[in-house]
Amino acid sequence: MNQDANPQWQRDAVRGALAFAQAERPRFVRELADFVRFESVSAEPARREQVARCASWLAARLDSIGLERVRIVSTPGHPIVTAEWLQAPPHPTLLVYGHYDVQPSAPNAAWSSPPFGAHIHGTSLVGRGASDDKGQMWAHVKAIESFLRTSGRLPLRVKCVFDGEEEIGSPNLLRYLAAHARDFAADAAIVSDMPMLGLNRPALTESLRGVLSMEIEVLGAPTDLHSGLFGGVVDNPLNALCKLLAGLHTDDGRVALPGFYDRVRTPPHHERAYMARVGPAAADVLRAAGVARGTGEPGFTPYERGTIRPALSVTGIVSGHAGSGGKAIIPRRARATLDFRLVPRQDPREIAELLGRHISAAAPPTLRVRTRTLVVSDPVTVPRAGPAIEAAVDAVHAAFGATPVFIRSGGTVPVVHLLRRWRIPTVLMGLALPNDGMHAPNERLYLPNLHSGIAASIQFMARLAWPFALRERRAS
Repeated sequence: MNQDANPQWQRDAVRGALAFAQAERPRFVRELADFVRFESVSAEPARREQVARCASWLAARLDSIGLERVRIVSTPGHPIVTAEWLQAPPHPTLLVYGHYDVQPSAPNAAWSSPPFGAHIHGTSLVGRGASDDKGQMWAHVKAIESFLRTSGRLPLRVKCVFDGEEEIGSPNLLRYLAAHARDFAADAAIVSDMPMLGLNRPALTESLRGVLSMEIEVLGAPTDLHSGLFGGVVDNPLNALCKLLAGLHTDDGRVALPGFYDRVRTPPHHERAYMARVGPAAADVLRAAGVARGTGEPGFTPYERGTIRPALSVTGIVSGHAGSGGKAIIPRRARATLDFRLVPRQDPREIAELLGRHISAAAPPTLRVRTRTLVVSDPVTVPRAGPAIEAAVDAVHAAFGATPVFIRSGGTVPVVHLLRRWRIPTVLMGLALPNDGMHAPNERLYLPNLHSGIAASIQFMARLAWPFALRERRAS
């Protein structure tokens, strides 16, 4: 009989891995701090070398803990890091996904410590990427290490895929996975790149909004013009852009783009009742944002607005003079970036066409206006049932001491849609707190969640394997 089919071996392996993880907590945190110090900002060409160095460091760590076939896959953009351990047939195969790239750190002056300093403040590690997603993916890496260092093997087969471009839509990862689908076939997948419900309130995410990131550019004269000589004579691209942007929302907070809501369906009453019962209260959502009052589409709570309803945010404007003092110019161009968050049935490509037509019709004939699509990812919903979900519920309860609830997230993880299309049962196990500051200054990871996350990952891998082990044992 296969050793892995012995439930007692499984239990001993889990106990050994958990004890190792607890004893190695200080080292795990030190290594995570080293990981966070890499300025692996995928959106900034100037940091391309830092992204590559981070990939090399990560690959070396994976090799050192005993994973096999560790590879750094070159792409036209940033590298993908893969690894595997397949010595547990016929047990299931788990695909572990995470991303090592991070958001830009600006404005750096808003940070209480250097954004890539990885300083520990109280019970949190502060640094860009600490919770999104280096700290969360680190929990799974350290769970794997805890098994391999103690039992010399894992309770199931594991394939790891760590992305260097998630923050820019994972364009090269999605193409690579599609071209190598057989190599990444799995019985289940786990992704940790989302928040929990709150402190000591674990959750599994059941839906993610899609994303459409677009750019609008308005072009005027060939060069900046003297505003005293030409003000009131020629059209101002910045004025026109502001008018176009202001026209994208109604006064009550809805998106004013014609056709935008045509495919949107509100979940049934019982789903909204469940959300109201287990989800964050309005005050909790606003507190996590650091504001006293909110806004948005009438008829929905803040939690609903941020998860089951679509949204449009203007995320940046670049034009004219941005330095101190005044500068009397009419800028030659103005550019804005938009972030759409979309819900099931909405197609990001269709929304991009709607925006393009709307902007073209509303733009003044005195200026040239163009739109460009930057990132596209579809919305996704994950079923609440199945062996992988059941294993995750039990594992999270064992690690956190509380049964997780199912929550919806307004965020986006592009690879999850591909996993669902491949029909791979996917567990979305969030380990960040809502106020960990993902994408914001002073991003941090609450370290007790790192340690509980490692324990949850250990328990999850074992519990996912146990039914297969028991079946093999009965057949022997």
